[in-house]
Amino acid sequence: MAKDKKVEQITDMEQDFAQWFTDVCTKAELVDYSGIKGLFILRPYGYAIWENIQKELDRMFKEGGHENVSMPMLIPESLLQKEKDHVEGFAPECAWVTVGGSEELPERLCIRPTSETLFCDHWSHIVHSWRDLPMKYNQWCSVLRWEKTTRPFLRGREFLWQEGHTLHETEAEAREETLHQLEVYADMCENYLAMPVIRGNKTEKEKFAGAVNTYTIECMMHDHKALQSGTSHYFGTGFAEQFNITFTDRENKQRYPHQTSWGMSTRIIGGIIMTHGDNRGLVLPPRVAPIQVVVIPVAQHKQGVLEANRAVMDRLKSAGFRVKLDDSDQSAGWKFAEYEMKGVPLRLELGPKDMEKNQCVLVRRDSGEKSFVSLDNIEQTVAQMLDAIHDGLYAKAKKNLEDNTYACATLEEVKEKMAAQGGFAKTMWCGDEACEVRMKEEAGVSSRCIPFEQEHLGDTCAICGKPAKHMVYWGVAY
Repeated sequence: MAKDKKVEQITDMEQDFAQWFTDVCTKAELVDYSGIKGLFILRPYGYAIWENIQKELDRMFKEGGHENVSMPMLIPESLLQKEKDHVEGFAPECAWVTVGGSEELPERLCIRPTSETLFCDHWSHIVHSWRDLPMKYNQWCSVLRWEKTTRPFLRGREFLWQEGHTLHETEAEAREETLHQLEVYADMCENYLAMPVIRGNKTEKEKFAGAVNTYTIECMMHDHKALQSGTSHYFGTGFAEQFNITFTDRENKQRYPHQTSWGMSTRIIGGIIMTHGDNRGLVLPPRVAPIQVVVIPVAQHKQGVLEANRAVMDRLKSAGFRVKLDDSDQSAGWKFAEYEMKGVPLRLELGPKDMEKNQCVLVRRDSGEKSFVSLDNIEQTVAQMLDAIHDGLYAKAKKNLEDNTYACATLEEVKEKMAAQGGFAKTMWCGDEACEVRMKEEAGVSSRCIPFEQEHLGDTCAICGKPAKHMVYWGVAY
């Protein structure tokens, strides 16, 4: 037998959470570093997670009547300048192309940080009547934002995402679309990624550049920090007015359409890692795991063992599971550690003694629980166990969220609680940006959202004491 390769060790998350995260990203073979700072290589295993997320989101979008399109990568500076608030919001992150071939370009071209202006320019040419509406488009692409500080998945200069863009006849229809897409993201997080979310409205200070309203889903990571996991924006008619997108309404009058935009990116993979991972590595939710079941032959050199393992693999594949059989010459112990690092939800072990009893061993990645099960109904058993793993991951993440979310009556209380345990502080707020800034300066937290599910925690703002308008979640965010 060949000498075992060494299974890479990772830093304990309690020792250094940031280094633990980086170790998982690289040693679970999700990413590699390229020769350009902040531009990461998404390796096959990492890309496969994104493909599974993409597949489910694309299905949901198409069920809602959305069509996929592809816009150019480059935006003329003059086009970007048409929406003042939008361009100011992205100006610090823009990367520019100034030379084409060997010639200097007559106008700078921005490498897209987002594509609102491209969609608007296109729509200004093709939208004429109310019969053309709604326009419900989505684009799968990469974008470039010249971030100063970069980390795999969480803050890269180039990243993959989808960006939905829609035009509507009425404000009510556009607002309904905005909130519907937020629910699509919440569905993805909760029912596929096992990540509980808080749904809410961003404050004026934190909303997307050029939006009337920005809605968000916020998740809590293992280290009690927040991750903005998906956003949906209602633009009103602001972009339409700047780009002269008009349509003839049902009463033959010229009007501006109402616009939305919404997106989720590969940043969500960082969320999966930080929500579910442990000191043995990645822990993947079964519904997006590239490998749902890894089959490990025990004593595979013995007669009939490999054949029996292949037969089980074939049955599970035929039932629709994503399965890998590892029949390499590495030891079983090495294989166990390797697939634990990669976060494979379920390990199936089958050796000569199991074959005699018509059984196999199933080991859950989330809990380490080991079960001896009959091979007669292995397809149903695996399906039930994968669902149980999803539910267990969700329950654990939900407990982390609930145990580290607390109501505070004063700024001082927020500072004390944040210093002690981090997490989410809930307070009443007057709505004044000055109080929001003060909370950031003194407590080190930003507003995460004004949650849809409001609680009455008192009548006065926790920061200034004036009459309160909203209950707000505060936290430290990635």
